[in-house]
Amino acid sequence: MSNDLTDILKELNIKSPDELFADIPESIRTKVLGLPPGMDEDALRRTAGEYAGMNKTIDQQHSFLGFGIYNHFVPAAVANVIGRNEFLTAYTPYQAEISQGLMQALFEYQSLVAELLDMDAVNSSMYDVSTSLGEAARMARNITDKDEFIVPAYIHRNKRAVLDNYAKGAGIKIREIGFDERGMIDLDALGNAINDNTAGVYAEYPNMFGIIDTNVSKIKEIIGESRMFVAGVNPISLGVLSPPGKFGADIAIGEGQVLGLGLNLGGPVVGLFGTKEQYIRKMPGKIMGLAKDHNGRIAFSMILQTREQHIRREKAVTNMTSNQALMAVAAAVYLSLLGDSGLRKVGKINMGRTRQLIEIAKEFDATLPYEDSPVFNEFLIRLNESKTFVNRIARKYNLIPGYILGKEYGFNERNTVNIVTNVTERNTDEDFNAYREFLREVA
Repeated sequence: MSNDLTDILKELNIKSPDELFADIPESIRTKVLGLPPGMDEDALRRTAGEYAGMNKTIDQQHSFLGFGIYNHFVPAAVANVIGRNEFLTAYTPYQAEISQGLMQALFEYQSLVAELLDMDAVNSSMYDVSTSLGEAARMARNITDKDEFIVPAYIHRNKRAVLDNYAKGAGIKIREIGFDERGMIDLDALGNAINDNTAGVYAEYPNMFGIIDTNVSKIKEIIGESRMFVAGVNPISLGVLSPPGKFGADIAIGEGQVLGLGLNLGGPVVGLFGTKEQYIRKMPGKIMGLAKDHNGRIAFSMILQTREQHIRREKAVTNMTSNQALMAVAAAVYLSLLGDSGLRKVGKINMGRTRQLIEIAKEFDATLPYEDSPVFNEFLIRLNESKTFVNRIARKYNLIPGYILGKEYGFNERNTVNIVTNVTERNTDEDFNAYREFLREVA
């Protein structure tokens, strides 16, 4: 065996097997696996299975964890449709004559999402909401020829990290504005931040704290027609809230994970991206269109591809070279199954169940920093205990109380825990009882 290893290392031109993992930072490498040397494959599989069995899934816990990835019910029909070989193995439909089914499915996706967002045009999908935001900032710069983009101080760190990367390459300066006392965009601060270099403004509703930011309806009026208003939305909430097109958004983006994709261990997901008709040629990604063939029959084709692989690089809108076609089809199936009445029902259930948990929190005088602000299915709760104690009590009740905000969001007070708690239609009375017992000890 040692001779075999020596020969392999020599052939690979390395001195140690550790060099094979040189790209993995030392800080995140596992030092000890607890495995005896020389295990055969069968024994290794059994041991690995025992280790995996120590993990707990969402369904094995009372989970109120959201903050970007949400535990909504996914009808079985979604998996049944996207599991078909025609969709599962599909890539970009370059050859229209053999890709009519996929093109039609993506056309339906675009139509459904355009209606949901109240936008004139929607592309065939983005990787996720973070890339949608990055592309929106770059689109705002291209349209206005200005180089500053304003965002809320509190947005998900994944979105901000991707946005920063896009901005750096495109020469965009990112500026922040805070929230007011209700946890909404500070309109006075926004008015003061606007200048001749402002390309656009990004705002979310619901925002990072789950608050339905009613101030967004006034943003377009404040920034004017010469600047782009980018609205970030939770698509599920649009069953009960007004779409971004109704309050002047020039670009609308969102995370489509809630539209029938499930948790997927955090991915893959799908980014929604829509805009007004006059900006369609500045929009990234692909668009499927409805046309007629030479015999006058209905046909589908790719009508817009704004990426450098297809056109001259200096005229390209984006270098994104793919989309999330399978995930977009899943979202289309989900929206088709629910329809407008079903989406409204899911939205109402989410809001009602969230209000139910808020009332439970009030039973124990828990601190709700934005108690008087409307929320959709997330809210902020503050506990005057240490993080260690809160986690210990949560484990006692087999509970995930939500996402604990840390120093990456500026929450680093000692003996204070800030939790963004999420409620969906999947949370049961047993979940609420567990949260009640948890609060009894920590609030």
